[in-house]
Amino acid sequence: MFSPAQWLIGLVPLGLVGALLAGHTATPAVAQAGVATADQQVSASGRTSLGGADPSVIKVGKLYVSAKSGGGGITVRSATTLKGLATAPKHQVWRDKSGRGEVWAPEIVHDKGRYRIYFSAGRGTAHRMYHISSTKAASGYSAATQVSLPGNKWAIDGVPFTFRGQRWFVWSGWAGNSNIEQNLYIARMSSPTKATGSRYVISQPREKWERVVGHPYINEAPQPIVDPSGRLHIAYSANGSWSNKYCIADLRLRAGGNPTYVWDWYKSNGCLFGSYAPSMMSGWSTTKKVDGPGHHTFVLANGDATAGPPSGKRFPIMFHAVAKGTPYSWSHRYWYTGTAVWWGKTTYRRANVPGATKDVGYSLKYFE
Repeated sequence: MFSPAQWLIGLVPLGLVGALLAGHTATPAVAQAGVATADQQVSASGRTSLGGADPSVIKVGKLYVSAKSGGGGITVRSATTLKGLATAPKHQVWRDKSGRGEVWAPEIVHDKGRYRIYFSAGRGTAHRMYHISSTKAASGYSAATQVSLPGNKWAIDGVPFTFRGQRWFVWSGWAGNSNIEQNLYIARMSSPTKATGSRYVISQPREKWERVVGHPYINEAPQPIVDPSGRLHIAYSANGSWSNKYCIADLRLRAGGNPTYVWDWYKSNGCLFGSYAPSMMSGWSTTKKVDGPGHHTFVLANGDATAGPPSGKRFPIMFHAVAKGTPYSWSHRYWYTGTAVWWGKTTYRRANVPGATKDVGYSLKYFE
């Protein structure tokens, strides 16, 4: 059964599940001088020696902890700096002994004294989300348990978070059983591994700038974070990861909005971090050193979405990309360190959908 939000989407041909774009205006939250000096507390940005995709990094105490797929399983590394993760010893904490298939995009959080890693495994249409946990970062993980999501459809890139005291889970999935397009879905959770109620679509790749590369068209790699005003954002990646048009965009929940109601979400009017100029939101610049940045991680304390930093302070991120001048392919992707800053008074506009046509609030600026 479709939710009311899904039914509404069907009524809007190529309608945004955030918005049909109509432009934007933005005013920086802080003076440029303030942004420039705020980077002193984070690691220098740049390419690490760690090849591959889909970084997930959190900070627990004084340590940075990462999770990465590879070798038919998942490895964890810990270091005192972000760049140090690349050379830190890796510990294989889970191996696919059941022959599930491809293991993708593990996401690590630290919740109530336990490290929890969520990942997708499967072949073709069989991809589902799984969970392992331990009291220690590098060992002692439980057997993999499938995350119980509404509909039991193809699902990847799942991330848990808490907002307004409620557990949530956001992921990339299919509406049905065919790979036509990847949408972003959200569901309430009654426990770390069990959803309660329905799934709700909050974004579909229906904007022109999200459809530069397709078949299928892509919204994936959601990353929840709460801005300094207390509003929820889901930053995500758009366009195919096999192309240098891959980029990062933003969904912003309206003040007091319902996370399960699609029209309470406003979408950035273009990419916020990318290398393809025609897809960028007005006022946002393309990357200078990398092509196709995407599937990033906000490096937050314990992976807690509510631990977002204050306005005016750059904070660390990691993302995968391909160095400019290198042929773009999955095999040429590396993990990069970078930074982001909250950018205030940014207008996201939309048309031909229920609700207000514009919403003003924080957005994000990304830096290589």
